[in-house]
Amino acid sequence: MNISVTENMHMAVAAVWTHRFRSLLTILGIVIGITTVVTVASLLTGLRQGVVVFFQELGPDNVFVYKSSGDPSMDPPPKERKRRALKPEWADYVRRWCMSVQEVGLELYLPAAIDGNALTARVPGYETDTINVEGLSPNMDTISPRDFSSGRFFTPEEDQRGAHVVMIGANVSDSLFPDGRALNRSLMMDGAEYTVVGVYAKAKGGFFGENGMDNAIVMPLHTAESRYPQIDRFMIVAKARPGMRQDAFFEVEGALRRLRHLPTGAADDFSISTPDQIIQQFDSITGLIGLVAIAISALGLLVGGIGVMNIMLVSVTERTREIGVRKAIGARRRDIIGQFLVEAMTLTGAGGVLGIVIAVLITMLIGALVPSLPSTVPAWALITGFTVSVAVGVFFGVWPAMKAAQLDPVDALRYE
Repeated sequence: MNISVTENMHMAVAAVWTHRFRSLLTILGIVIGITTVVTVASLLTGLRQGVVVFFQELGPDNVFVYKSSGDPSMDPPPKERKRRALKPEWADYVRRWCMSVQEVGLELYLPAAIDGNALTARVPGYETDTINVEGLSPNMDTISPRDFSSGRFFTPEEDQRGAHVVMIGANVSDSLFPDGRALNRSLMMDGAEYTVVGVYAKAKGGFFGENGMDNAIVMPLHTAESRYPQIDRFMIVAKARPGMRQDAFFEVEGALRRLRHLPTGAADDFSISTPDQIIQQFDSITGLIGLVAIAISALGLLVGGIGVMNIMLVSVTERTREIGVRKAIGARRRDIIGQFLVEAMTLTGAGGVLGIVIAVLITMLIGALVPSLPSTVPAWALITGFTVSVAVGVFFGVWPAMKAAQLDPVDALRYE
């Protein structure tokens, strides 16, 4: 008596559906495990895509040098606060002596509060303190180009004379000029008046859905230096020649070590990075989050697998006479094993599908409630989730299937 896979599938689905409430309770652990891992994978994938796009906008061939690690617009970590600041003239040195570098620009980041007063931008009737203020050298428009929704970048002449002109991010424009007409209008900031010459387009990518460039107020470097001579938060941005970013990285690092008179073997007392390195650091952080999610899902799958094994053992006991009848009319051991393995796989596979559906719904809900938080359901997470759920059924269904196959048909027929 040969039993086809299709017939086994039909019997498995019928058995699961007959005891659907019991089956649902049995696979709850699997549903929770698959939901957890697919949801976390979706969120982390979306976040990573945002970070990659963010650094593509900053310039994939750029090398960033700052005195401390982390966001230059924020206060440095406590252990790095005593580091010497970078000097603006070092940009010319890097440009002159680093052959792999095509161009070098400067950025000056202003702190959120100066002399105890928070930086606030205002116009009649509106104001905002959610701003990131910085000064750029004129060549930053070619080193890290950005799109404008209206207007332009400031000119070298405006930078040379310290003109009070600014470019503003999309969020700043929406906050101060809700009518959408920011171009050539004035805003006040820290007691000085500035004319808006450009409005940046909405930035792409970002960390956790937020991009600080949308909150930027950018002025010429010489304007920022003349207004705030006490601020020394300079960052050097070196654009590598095509295909020479790694060479540029080592050349710039060597140049900074010479400028800061670091002895051989001493650790760098500055931060130097490329977009790829920053993305790798992000990946290491999200990797830890992924491991935690896998551990939680593994626990759920273990609980679910034990539940499946238990319910399959109960099913074998309940269907002893059925097994005896099937053996008596010619069913082989492998037919019985196949029947119960397929039933276990159907049970856990259903749990996997349910977990995937819930994970997709949660991801869509998060995307709807928090549009700034990117979330993408990767195909590999769906495939892996379903495959793992079926594999759990195979692993935990072997013992009950073997037990059913080893039943003596005569004893099974006598079973009451």
